[in-house]
Amino acid sequence: MNLDFSFLNWDVLTGFVLKGLVFSVQLTLVAMIGGIALGTVLALMRLSGKKWLVLPAAFYVNTLRSIPLVMVILWFFLLIPLMIGQPMGAELSAIITFTVFEAAYYSEIMRAGIQSVPKGQVNASYAVGMTYGQTMQLIVLPQAFRNMLPVLMTQTIILFQDTSLVYAIGAYDLLKGFEVAGKNFNRPVETYLVAAVVYFVICFSLSMLVRRLQKKIAIIR
Repeated sequence: MNLDFSFLNWDVLTGFVLKGLVFSVQLTLVAMIGGIALGTVLALMRLSGKKWLVLPAAFYVNTLRSIPLVMVILWFFLLIPLMIGQPMGAELSAIITFTVFEAAYYSEIMRAGIQSVPKGQVNASYAVGMTYGQTMQLIVLPQAFRNMLPVLMTQTIILFQDTSLVYAIGAYDLLKGFEVAGKNFNRPVETYLVAAVVYFVICFSLSMLVRRLQKKIAIIR
């Protein structure tokens, strides 16, 4: 079998692949922001010491972390339209699914980050009259975010890789763009090979940035 990559010119990339890349990046950013926000709330619930907050948060996190992402994607895509009585679309379904799913993983990262802050600082804030909310907002969370930033970014890289799973519900992501190009030019093998290279280059480059960030944070400590 002879491989021919000559058809992959700039017009093909902008016509088929760019749209998918834009959606993959948008999905990653929205799911990251929403996942970190929801994950932080879940982490605070689990660390609150109140059973009525700890139990539902623990159930949420442990349940989603025990189910394959592709199954969650299919569940949301198929079940939510039945519940609301109207179609939601593959793109919106993917955004909701990834935000909800990734929150479980970001929650564990944030919980570890919060617990990494010395308890002496927390006790000192209480001693000067600060409330639990003020302590978390002004003392704990800023340090937790800084400590966990490399891990949060690593999870975001994994999230970007996982966006290829929206292929299962027909959303037009980066992988779908390459697939459509391959079908149009009858070169599926070449396009999948190039897709793998593109994913590798993006993720490897981001991993190098995370490594540099980790060294800087280590110096600050």
